[in-house]
Amino acid sequence: MTSTPARPRTRKSPEARRGEILRAASAIALSEGLERITLRAVAERLDVRPGLVTHYFPAAEGLVVEAFVDAASAQRERLFRDDGSPLERIARFVAHADGTDALPLARLWLNARHLSRFIPGLATALEEQEKLDEARLRQVVEAAIAEGEVPACDAGDTAIRILMALDGKGAYANDRAPYTDEVYLHFVSDYAEWALGLPRGRLGDAGRRRDSD
Repeated sequence: MTSTPARPRTRKSPEARRGEILRAASAIALSEGLERITLRAVAERLDVRPGLVTHYFPAAEGLVVEAFVDAASAQRERLFRDDGSPLERIARFVAHADGTDALPLARLWLNARHLSRFIPGLATALEEQEKLDEARLRQVVEAAIAEGEVPACDAGDTAIRILMALDGKGAYANDRAPYTDEVYLHFVSDYAEWALGLPRGRLGDAGRRRDSD
């Protein structure tokens, strides 16, 4: 009777292993909260020894900061895709902000704003990610103005106003009972239309047109 030879283990590169740890921490941040990121929790998720995680991230605080940046950056790339007209891209962004799929990201930002009081590195990362979001949304608004899809306006101020509306709605992300009032359900979309100088319902129309293409 012959035995099956054991498969040789593939040794991951330091970059691959570090990325794997960071992705696991990011997943915890989105699903459970930044406070739940510990070296042991990440090790258990990856089924590795805690010492391996410590080798790449000696302090849990550093992993928390990088996990927030990784999660926020990944969500930004997902929300600000380049397909569609500028107005359709804005419509997609605000529709997501008003949908239930936005809750994990809203909770992440709410969580990060609270913890940034106690973790200086997180406060710095939060500011940097805010600026990146503002810049990306400003670029889309500028493109919409250039295409004649929205009236001329200060694109930077408009982007900040829309993002603040998103943060305002996100402040309720941890409420146990979901809001069902129309004013709440479409708050970001309604406010974005005002900030952009568009008639009510225009972003919804643009989003539906995009979905039908």
